[in-house]
Amino acid sequence: MMSKTVGTRFHRALLLSAVLAGSPVLALAQTQPRPVQAPAKPRAPAPQVTAATQPGAAAVPATQAQGTAVAKVAGDDVVARVGGTNVSADELRASIAALGPNERAALAQDPAMFSQAVRMLLANRLVLQEILAKKWDQQPGVSAQLDRIRENALVELYLQQVSAPPANFPGDDELQKVYDANRAALLVPRQFQLAQIFVALPKDADKAADDQSKKAADEIERKLKAPGADFASLAGENGAKNGGDLGWVLETQIRPEIRAKVIELPKGAVADPIRLDDGWHIVKLIDTKASYTRTLPEVHDQLVQQIRNERATALRRAYVGELLKDHPPVLNELVLSNLLQEQVPAK
Repeated sequence: MMSKTVGTRFHRALLLSAVLAGSPVLALAQTQPRPVQAPAKPRAPAPQVTAATQPGAAAVPATQAQGTAVAKVAGDDVVARVGGTNVSADELRASIAALGPNERAALAQDPAMFSQAVRMLLANRLVLQEILAKKWDQQPGVSAQLDRIRENALVELYLQQVSAPPANFPGDDELQKVYDANRAALLVPRQFQLAQIFVALPKDADKAADDQSKKAADEIERKLKAPGADFASLAGENGAKNGGDLGWVLETQIRPEIRAKVIELPKGAVADPIRLDDGWHIVKLIDTKASYTRTLPEVHDQLVQQIRNERATALRRAYVGELLKDHPPVLNELVLSNLLQEQVPAK
């Protein structure tokens, strides 16, 4: 199974490859404005504390692209080549410039994702060469679909342009008002730095297996209470990576049964083994961070982007509403009903 880290990287690279290829967003559904949400913290959320955390699968190594070369063509650098198609540096620069701030930040944090996206782009162009060579796009059914896609893309691109807020929006006063109105949503819960030793219990385990797992948990507890016991070393002996360190975990992300025990622990203390449906959890509290409200500088970029997105949605809705007001649509409901019945026969 693809790990969460690799899966997320692949998903982002897939989206980025679409941007590099110039694919516009085709969704035309108008959504209702949403209340401002707390911007995501610039780190991956900690997992639920249910078992000793295993490291994510290693990132997929980038293999050397076949036929890739660096050359000078008409004064521009060729950074990738596949078949008879080149990808130029200027083309990629323009694509990166068209990305939003979050996407550019993701590239800066994970340059391998950009390389993967370019490889996907090259694969798409290989397929495109096959399509054009076979004139597959000229088939009547395919041509009609392409016309509809082009129509939707033109509408979407145009609406994006006419509904774009001014470059200086929101101003400082507007931004401060939104921040003040949403302080509660920007509260970061209390955090705990935890380490854990986990004794797994097989699903649908019988009494013998249950007794065996409890015996193992009791033995670990006994060793931890011995003078000079080292939690990290004992965690490693029981299969936990990094000494069982789970890192910083939000209070709201900890299972209630474990959270109730952790809250009562002093720093450096170890809770008694906790029995859950998946096994026994032996948890150590390393440190604690009090809850706090994120400051405006911390959330500035995310908040600006969210406010701009909501204003763009409102402007788009108003623009389309005015067009419909000036040119009211007339529908033949009877014909529409008959068409629907033809396509979706009643059961």
